[in-house]
Amino acid sequence: MICYQCGCNLSGHDFCTSCGADVALYKKIIYISNRFYNEGLERANVRDLTGAITSLRQSLKFNKNNVEARNLLGLVYFETGEVVAALSEWVISKNLRPKKNIADDYIDMIQTNQNRLDIINQTIKKYNQALTYCNQDSLDLAVIQLKKVLSLNPRFIRAHQLLALLYINSEEWEKAKRELTKCLEIDTNNIATLRYLKEVDEMLLPEEGVKNPPKKKHKSDDIIKYQSGNETIIQPVNVKDGRGVTSLLNLGIGIIIGVAIAVFLILPARIQTARAGIDEDLRKVSEQLDAKTATIDEQQLQIDELTKLNNDLQQDLQAYLGTDGTLRSVDSLMKAAGAYLTDPEDVTVVADYLEEIETEDPEGETSNSEAFENLYNTLLALVGPDIAKAYYDDGYEAYRQENYADAIPNLEKAFQYDTTNGEALYNLANAYYRVGEEEKARATYLQIIQLFPGTEKASKSEAFIEEMDSAD
Repeated sequence: MICYQCGCNLSGHDFCTSCGADVALYKKIIYISNRFYNEGLERANVRDLTGAITSLRQSLKFNKNNVEARNLLGLVYFETGEVVAALSEWVISKNLRPKKNIADDYIDMIQTNQNRLDIINQTIKKYNQALTYCNQDSLDLAVIQLKKVLSLNPRFIRAHQLLALLYINSEEWEKAKRELTKCLEIDTNNIATLRYLKEVDEMLLPEEGVKNPPKKKHKSDDIIKYQSGNETIIQPVNVKDGRGVTSLLNLGIGIIIGVAIAVFLILPARIQTARAGIDEDLRKVSEQLDAKTATIDEQQLQIDELTKLNNDLQQDLQAYLGTDGTLRSVDSLMKAAGAYLTDPEDVTVVADYLEEIETEDPEGETSNSEAFENLYNTLLALVGPDIAKAYYDDGYEAYRQENYADAIPNLEKAFQYDTTNGEALYNLANAYYRVGEEEKARATYLQIIQLFPGTEKASKSEAFIEEMDSAD
């Protein structure tokens, strides 16, 4: 344990032997934090993850710099499927102790595996979509989404609990108990899981207790019993001849009434119950059909998106490929190098091939190899000045003859290949001005002032800008 004020190791005294600070209360706080950490570790060892989270949070309340408690809390979160919460704890731990911290290994384990990151993102999105379906009362779709979530992350306790609640809502008790049992295998003391499981068990257990059988009616008033030797004689009392006929008549009336009740009361109720059952089966089949239709639509959308992406990639590939299937940029560079080796003096052919390479990537972004870039830059350094001079000569000749339409592209390319050629840039600005493109002329004059300050060209450019401003 180190002193919070000077950072020296503390002894058994209640004060720091180095700076003299009172550390009695500080030691108690650290001891309490470590005690909660040990308690959380013991709970985690017996898979009481909920209790472990509670203890570790208490440990961090007393000492937020307890890196071991924070790393263990991240592991417990990760075990319950809460990857985002786990990463948050590990990142904080890494900031508290940048070196020799096992949190680095935990973070690298997740971040360096792109497939694992994709699975985590899909799990979060699908779980949130399941919650949205629940809020929209689309419970079958929510069940489908949660099954997808659990196929990606089988240890996600909250997804198991939500799926169990949906099964409870639809009275599928066995499925609900199966999901809750999986939760208990991950976290043996999760309060929500135990509460749900208690409700499910009450619905699955048979009713206990049997009612007392009704007592038989005592018929001592209707019979006479007496003993004759070893036998008991039972004799009916007040037996009359007409009583049998009455009994038969009452029996017949009872049968008729029973048949009438069955026809007019029981049978319609049974029919109604059967119809209700059929309607419920139709509703379930309809919901399953809707869920399957939604899944098919979602998969069809994915197929359409992948097809479109494939077509776009094919078009991009064709744009980069030549007629013989080779990359155009490589083909043009090889032709430019061959032309230079064949006739170093004929730079116009080399320039044409180099222009083809440049027009393929106007934004300057390239994915060419290092060898390609080295060859291109070497060739450009060899022929660039000659190309720039050739373009400048053609452009200046057209400019002198007031053929500005031909002068502009040649002067542009001359400055492109030789950015030190101020004359090319100045004549280009004048050509823009002569053809009425004042915005381009103004921008070019400003570029001259910036690149060639203090020169005659810069002074003339400022004069032209003032002239255009006064004309406006």
